[in-house]
Amino acid sequence: MTTTSQYSQALFILITAVIVAGDAANVTYDGRSLIIDGKHKILFSGSIHYTRSTPQMWPSLIAKAKSGGLDVIDTYVFWNIHEPQQGHFDFSGRRDIVKFIKYVHAQGLYVCLRIGPFIQGEWSYGGLPFWLHNVKGIVFRTDNEPFKFHMKRYAQMIVKLMKSEKLYASQGGPIILSQIENEYGMVARAFRQEGKSYVKWAAEMAVELETGVPWVMCKQDDAPDPVINACNGRQCGETFKGPNSLNKPAIWTENWTSFYQTYGEEPLMRSAEDIAFQVALFIARNGSFVNYYMYHGGTNFGRNASQFVITSYYDQAPLDEYGLLRQPKWGHLKELHAAVKLCEEPLLSGLQTTIPLGKLLTAFVFGKKANLCSALLVNQDKCDSTVQFHNSSYILSPKSISVLPDCKNVAFNTAKVNAQYNTRTREPRQNLSSPHMWEEFTETIPSFSETSVRSEFFLEHMNTTQDTSDYLWQTTRFHQPEEALSVLKVNHLGHVLHAFVNGRFIGSMHGTFKAHRFLLEKNVSLNNGTNNIALLSVMVGLPNSGAHLERRVVGTRGAKIWNGKHTLYFNNYSWGYQVGLQGEKFHAYTENGAAKVQWKQYRDSKSQPLTWYKASFDTPEGTDSVALNLGSMGKGEAWVNGQSIGRYWVSFHTYKGNPSQIWYHIPRSFLKRNSSNLLVILEEEREGNPLGITIDTVSVTNVCSHVSSSHPPPVISQRRKGHNRNKRRHLNHQYDRRPKVQLQCPNGRKISKVLFASFGTPNGNCWSYSVGSCHSPKSLAVIHKACLNKSKCSVSVWSKTFGVDSCPHAVKSLLVHAQCS
Repeated sequence: MTTTSQYSQALFILITAVIVAGDAANVTYDGRSLIIDGKHKILFSGSIHYTRSTPQMWPSLIAKAKSGGLDVIDTYVFWNIHEPQQGHFDFSGRRDIVKFIKYVHAQGLYVCLRIGPFIQGEWSYGGLPFWLHNVKGIVFRTDNEPFKFHMKRYAQMIVKLMKSEKLYASQGGPIILSQIENEYGMVARAFRQEGKSYVKWAAEMAVELETGVPWVMCKQDDAPDPVINACNGRQCGETFKGPNSLNKPAIWTENWTSFYQTYGEEPLMRSAEDIAFQVALFIARNGSFVNYYMYHGGTNFGRNASQFVITSYYDQAPLDEYGLLRQPKWGHLKELHAAVKLCEEPLLSGLQTTIPLGKLLTAFVFGKKANLCSALLVNQDKCDSTVQFHNSSYILSPKSISVLPDCKNVAFNTAKVNAQYNTRTREPRQNLSSPHMWEEFTETIPSFSETSVRSEFFLEHMNTTQDTSDYLWQTTRFHQPEEALSVLKVNHLGHVLHAFVNGRFIGSMHGTFKAHRFLLEKNVSLNNGTNNIALLSVMVGLPNSGAHLERRVVGTRGAKIWNGKHTLYFNNYSWGYQVGLQGEKFHAYTENGAAKVQWKQYRDSKSQPLTWYKASFDTPEGTDSVALNLGSMGKGEAWVNGQSIGRYWVSFHTYKGNPSQIWYHIPRSFLKRNSSNLLVILEEEREGNPLGITIDTVSVTNVCSHVSSSHPPPVISQRRKGHNRNKRRHLNHQYDRRPKVQLQCPNGRKISKVLFASFGTPNGNCWSYSVGSCHSPKSLAVIHKACLNKSKCSVSVWSKTFGVDSCPHAVKSLLVHAQCS
C-alpha cells in the first residue's frame, strides 16, 4: 500500500520532470481556433477551483477530468484569499495556486487562468478583498484611478508569480489562456462612458503584462483587440453572436453544468443530454473552445460563499462535491469529447458547408475531401425526424445532434446516453446521539453598557464588521414607567435578524436571496424601569455581483416599540455596537481556544439560541468521502479540528419543504488518523438538536445502464500520437462494434448483486422500471455471468447474446441495475 508521503514524493518527482522537460510553446489564434505551436486545436476545458477543494484532492480531480476527455483546467484567481489584508499575501494550503497549476501540468493538461480580479463566482465580495472598500475615493470596476491602481498592482503580482515559476506556455508551462475582468457586459451600462474607457484600459493593461498567451473577456461583446470576446451561459450554441472580429475564435468560457443554489431554493438540474446538445451545436457553428462551469464545484469552506449561497457548490457537476463521478453526465460528455476529437481534422480544415435538411433540421459538413469529411446532423425540433444525407437515411432523435466523423457512420448522438447512471449513498458511521458526548456554551446577550462602539444612528453592517464576522450586535436602552405588553417592530435590510429584550429571545426573521428587506414584528413584555433591546444582525455571505458593489448597504433601517400608550422611535437613540460573538473571539472552534471557554455538560434546553456545542468523533475507516449530517440542526457554522467546513442553514426550507443542504463535506485531510477529532458547532436557533448529528461516509453503491439497439456503439478515441495515417482505418473499424451496456463500480468495489436485468422492451428507466411485454428469460443469467463479482463489465445489446428472439420486430434495449460493495 502506497502511503501519502510516498505518493507526494512520487508526484513531486513527476512535477519536477515535467517542468524541467517543458518546451516553450507558441500560443496564438485566428478566426478558427487557438493555435499551439502552429497546430489549430479544439479544446475542452473544465473549471476546478483550487480554493473549493484541498491539495490532497487536486491530483485525483485533475486525473478524472483528463480521463473525461478534458484538455484544459480552468480556474479563477481569488484576490481576497491571497491578500486578505493590504500588502499581506497568503499562498498556503488551499490557496497554493502554483502547486495546483503544477499538478495540472504534471498530468499533461493546459490551464486557463482567469485573473479577474473581479470574479463573481458566488464567492464573497466577488473575490475582491474587503479592505479595498475603504480606499479613499474608490469606485469599483470603472475608470477610477484608485481602483485601477490596485487592480493593476494585483494583476502584475499574479503574472509575476506565474512567470517566476515558468507557468506560461511561452515559458514551457501549461497556461495557454488568461482572462481579465469578468462578465463586465452585465454592468457596463451603469458606468456609461467611464465603463467603456475602463474596458479599453483593462485590455491594454493585460496585454502589456506580456504573458505570451492570448487574453479573453467573457460577456464583453466589444472586447478590444487583441482580447477575445467569449460567451457565458447554458445555450451559447444558440445565443452567442460570435467573435467581434473575423480574426478571433469562438470561445465559450462558462457552460453551466447545473447552477449555484441558494438557501430556500430548489437546485436547478441540467441533463447530460442538454449539455451535450449545446456543446455539439457550438462546435457545429465553428466553436473551438468549451469550458464547463463547473466541472467540479467543490465546497465553499468557511465564510467564503456569497450572500445566501449554500456551502455545497455545483454538486451536480460531472465531478460532484466529493470528487465522485456524477453519472451519466461525466461519461456522456466523455463520449462527446471523443467523438468530436475524431472529427478534429475536418473541423479545423477551414471548409464548412451548411445543408438544410428540413424545418429545424440542418447538416453542418466539414472537410476538403471526400475521405476527410465529418458532419453534425442537427435536429432542433421536439419530435423524431428521418433525414436523407449523402444518400443515406438517418433517424434524428428530438432535440439532438448526431456526430458523423466520416460523414457516414453515427459515432455519437447527444440524446442517446451510453454512460451508466450511478447512485450516491451516505452511510452513518458514528452517531453522536448521547448527551454525554456533548458540551455546550451559550453566548451572553450584551447590554448597552457593555458595548464600546456608540452611534446616534444605525451603523451599516459591512462597514462596521469589516468582514471579520457574520455577526453584529446593536443594543440600546430606554425607560419604561410601568410594566406593559408591547410590540417591537424592526425594519431590516439584510439577511437575518435575532431580537432580544432584557436578555430574553423574542424572535427572528430573515430575508431571501431575491428579497433582502423584511420587517420583524414581535410582542414583548416590558419591565418597569430600564429595558434593554439587543438586535443581532447576521449576514449569510457578502454580495458578489452588480454595479457599485462598494455602495451596498446591509443592516437595520429603523426600529420602534409600542409601549401600551404611545410609540417610541429608536432612530435617534444612542446605539451600542459589538462585532462578532464571544466564541469567535475565543476561537472556541480550535483546541487552544476551546480550553478558554467554560463548557457545561449538554442539557436538552431550548430556552436560548446562540449556543456552541462541542464533541469528538473518530475518523471513519477506509477511503470513502466523509460528510457531517446536520439534518437535526437549524442555522450556524461547523468546524472540524479548527477548520470551518462552512455555514449551514437546514431550517430554511424550499417551497417543496426540503432543506437546501443537510450533508456537509469533511475532507479527509481535515481529519486525524490516530486520535479523535474536535467537532464544534455554532447553532443560532433554539430548535437545533446536536443529538441527531451523525458522521457519514459517501460512496457510489448502485450503477445502472439502459441502452437500446438504436444507440451508437461506445466511442473510442482514436487519438494516437504518430499514427495519423491509421486514424481513418481505426475509425472505420469501430463501427463493426455494437451498442453495449457498460457497468463499472468505483475503485475497491465489485458488482455484488444484480437488482434488475431485462433484455427486450423493459418499462421505465434506471430509477423506476419493470419487465415489459418483450423479455428474455435469460436476461438475469447472462448479466450474472458477465458482471457478478467483477469491478466492471460490458454486455452487447444484441439478440444473439440472450438466445431466442421472441419479438424480432421490436427495437430491443437492455436495462441493468446492479449493486456495488
